Amino acid sequence: MKKYIAIEEEVLVRLVEGKYVEGSLHRDQWTGVITFNAYNRKPKTRPKDRLICALENGWLKESAERIKFFNSVKKELGAVQVSEVMARELETAMNALLREKMVAFRMKTIEEIMDEV
Repeated sequence: MKKYIAIEEEVLVRLVEGKYVEGSLHRDQWTGVITFNAYNRKPKTRPKDRLICALENGWLKESAERIKFFNSVKKELGAVQVSEVMARELETAMNALLREKMVAFRMKTIEEIMDEV
């Protein structure tokens, strides 16, 4: 028994290229024709994080919603030295962040500052 399936041309092109196409097969309620609906799979796109400060053992970055701090120190230094290194790098990162915010603040006009308040 042969059945004909209605497939869009874009889907057929992807199949000819050897790519997989995910979707669903169903019978049209009114016409009785079997149709294939391809799922619209799109990769998530988001802007890359902006590097604020590169550190000796990590980085400080800014995304649209968050400030991100990463630090990785070897265990062999010992707990006390690890604590000192992490505290020092956090201090460096926070100074860089505050410096950047101050520069951005100085570039604003008085009207923009008053709008924020």
